Amino acid sequence: MHELITSKANEKIKLAARVRDSAKARREEGLFFAEGARLCADAAGSTAVKTLFYTEKAAEKYGEELALLFEKSDEIYLVSGAAADRLSDTFSPQGIFCVCKTLDKSNNISIIYSKSKLIALENIQDPSNLGAVIRTAEALGVGGAVLCGCCDIYNPKAQRAAMGSLLRLPMVTVDDLPQTMAMFAERGFMTLSSTPDAAADDITKTDLGEKTICVIGNEGSGVTEATANSCLKRVRVPMGGRAESLNASMAAAIIMWELMR
Repeated sequence: MHELITSKANEKIKLAARVRDSAKARREEGLFFAEGARLCADAAGSTAVKTLFYTEKAAEKYGEELALLFEKSDEIYLVSGAAADRLSDTFSPQGIFCVCKTLDKSNNISIIYSKSKLIALENIQDPSNLGAVIRTAEALGVGGAVLCGCCDIYNPKAQRAAMGSLLRLPMVTVDDLPQTMAMFAERGFMTLSSTPDAAADDITKTDLGEKTICVIGNEGSGVTEATANSCLKRVRVPMGGRAESLNASMAAAIIMWELMR
């Protein structure tokens, strides 16, 4: 029987909640928070689980997932309903939570130079959008992602939207995306900037080449002018309706489908 935690003021519970809620705490501690049987199991397959919390009801319902997590976790605690309520960040909690070691998503861009189809995300601020884009990228077979100025990939909403893809897909973070895109062009990549501008090339009719990277921009303002100018072409998703633009994650999905088609 694992040690029981009943108080939501327990230090282990407080640390987990702090890591869940604060990007600063995640950076300082080198940890992130995951909730739910599937996401915790996915995390255990990608990184070290430092602490696992679970409820009695979760043990009854998710025995298979917990068996895997018991093997992978450094510390394991059974938690009461009150402690679980302090940890939960969802409307329908499953009663499984873990604190995991963050992965090194550094600016060592050489790890994705060998890939042929890539995306770059610039200033994506909605964690759910970020997670959805990365989940779609992995599903379609995109080789990796470059992130610049985006929200924290370990935000719980981003992790839930990605369902493990943020941990599995090769990605790097950079501070200067225009310079990075120029480096990709020098290495033979077709570099594209997405835009709703009708004057841009229709991506469905554009020769994308063997090696391609396309930038998806901020939800409201799109790709910055400096980054767009650093790319070889500007492309748009053709639209026949009256809407002026697409949600960032939807535009990214269509663009990635074209990249991989």
